[in-house]
Amino acid sequence: MALLVQPSDLNTAIYQDVLDEITRADATLITRAIVAAIQEAKMYLSRYDLLQLFGTDTTDPTVIDGYLKYLVVDLAAWQIIKLASPNIDYNHLRVCYEDAVASLKMIQSGKANPEDWPYADTTGETAPQGDSVAYSSNPKRCNYF
Repeated sequence: MALLVQPSDLNTAIYQDVLDEITRADATLITRAIVAAIQEAKMYLSRYDLLQLFGTDTTDPTVIDGYLKYLVVDLAAWQIIKLASPNIDYNHLRVCYEDAVASLKMIQSGKANPEDWPYADTTGETAPQGDSVAYSSNPKRCNYF
């Protein structure tokens, strides 16, 4: 399987012996958590070429970005400690998860633009249908005489 994050990459967030204790040495639980984390990250990154960033089950990603990998590891670590959290600072990993989601939301909204991430092809048949419209107004005034 050609995942962006491999089970061995989770050692940066959770020690291997603690990871084995949580999952009871079941590698399928780790893989499921990684796949769920990748799916969550993809929800926020739809304007980028997801095939190049994440790859598929059979192909490796062509753009390897350390920051994206770091974000997915934080998301996957949170998925894993939902099973149990022995010898893990639960609040620390919760903050890491929330920070990763906040970073993905900033990237999604265009407030942050990661270097060298390829945008999705919007030419020809893959062009988005319809127009994007944004509107706003001034705050309501309350005048008293």
